[in-house]
Amino acid sequence: MEKDIILSVKDLHVKFTLRGQELHAIRGVSLDLYRGECLALVGESGSGKSVFCKNFMGLLDANGFISGGEILYNGMDLTKLKKPLEWRALRGGEIAMIMQDPMASLNPLKTVGEQIAEAVRLHQKDVAGRSAVREKVLGYLRDVGIGEPERRYKQYPHEFSGGMRQRVVIATALACSPKILICDEPTTALDVTIQAQIIRLLLDLKEKYGLTVIFITHDLGVVANVAERVAVMYAGQIVELGMAEEIFYDPRHPYTWALLSSLPQLGERGEELATIRGTPPNLFKEIRGDAFAPRNPQALKIDFVMEPPFFRVSDTHYAKTWLLDPRAPEVAPPAVLAALRSRREVNGP
Repeated sequence: MEKDIILSVKDLHVKFTLRGQELHAIRGVSLDLYRGECLALVGESGSGKSVFCKNFMGLLDANGFISGGEILYNGMDLTKLKKPLEWRALRGGEIAMIMQDPMASLNPLKTVGEQIAEAVRLHQKDVAGRSAVREKVLGYLRDVGIGEPERRYKQYPHEFSGGMRQRVVIATALACSPKILICDEPTTALDVTIQAQIIRLLLDLKEKYGLTVIFITHDLGVVANVAERVAVMYAGQIVELGMAEEIFYDPRHPYTWALLSSLPQLGERGEELATIRGTPPNLFKEIRGDAFAPRNPQALKIDFVMEPPFFRVSDTHYAKTWLLDPRAPEVAPPAVLAALRSRREVNGP
């Protein structure tokens, strides 16, 4: 049975004009998003995760532009939308986004209840009357785990903790009745305990509201508890795509190996934590070959000459690396990943 594709990106290219030069931020990305799934986008800062998703809502900075490709949603090519009025119905009502810093999304001069009520009135035309809107808002506050919603309704954002503010932002997004919810590192500014609570909340809300979720993060440890499918991004490209179990226990791209090896929870006590040496490439310049090659200890000669295609590992797993070419020499993944696989075989998933 074929999966239902809710959004399809085909060969997307995004550039920014900065200081008279062009920076090629997204370089030919293609991706299908399936209805009802939770897809994680992972990679270092600057890999293009947030820029990629901002195109779904027309939120690129003024100096950014789409130079090629398609974004297909409900029969529309979103790359063709240019005017704010064309985006108005789509933003929030179809695709909503939760940002990293909740205070950047909340108006300090309005009560929390007022701000959520605005979203209800704008996107839920069937909810009429002040009392009906208020009841809706109180329901969303309860759903996101805010106690005493009647009292909290009248309070301002500065009266909430960081975790509670993020819950308010989530409630505001839900009030827009979106089909797709983009979560842009929503737990980064929170402590570990609150992070776990927010992640659990998002998963519960995904099921209750029938959402399709894109979770953007640089933390693979978070991904393990969230995603069904994972796309690994590097230098404006997806370099590996697969089910979460495939990415964690059978990764094939050297960059994915490096990300997993650098997880503190996989390190051995007393041993130096693995790091990814070097820096990402300069996207102002044309990249020749595999963008990760200069940082890759296992790089082949061809990696510096020719960009690899996607190789199929399974029906759900693809990686953009010459190591998967039948002519390539066999290169073993780092020992820490072999140990992770062994522990899984002994202890189970």
